[in-house]
Amino acid sequence: VQLQASGGGLVQAGGSLRLSCTASGFTLDPYAIGWLRQVPGKEREVVSCVSSRDLETLYTDSVQGRFTISRDSARNTVFLQMNNLKPEDTAVYYCAARAGPGLARSRAIYDYWGQGTQVTVSS
Repeated sequence: VQLQASGGGLVQAGGSLRLSCTASGFTLDPYAIGWLRQVPGKEREVVSCVSSRDLETLYTDSVQGRFTISRDSARNTVFLQMNNLKPEDTAVYYCAARAGPGLARSRAIYDYWGQGTQVTVSS
């Protein structure tokens, strides 16, 4: 089971990026997929999550209205569209998967992790 996150980069404040989470060897459909981020010295936080079945979503307050998570089953990919980026969004972003229904609100309950992708927002 391997997840791969991509799409990070350097962008100016107010810009946009789209992160992608893909899987090798298995389908993402049965899993809740989350995007989490971490900056040095801080705990990894759940930024957004989409559930496996009824496509519920959640967002941390600081990204509500700016980020959108979506699933593309045909491409076996989960996206995180990030608009109106702010310098405080700078972090390493990870995608992670949790088996089963519902949303995964805590970083502790994810089963599988991808490597991170760096997002840097300049002011």
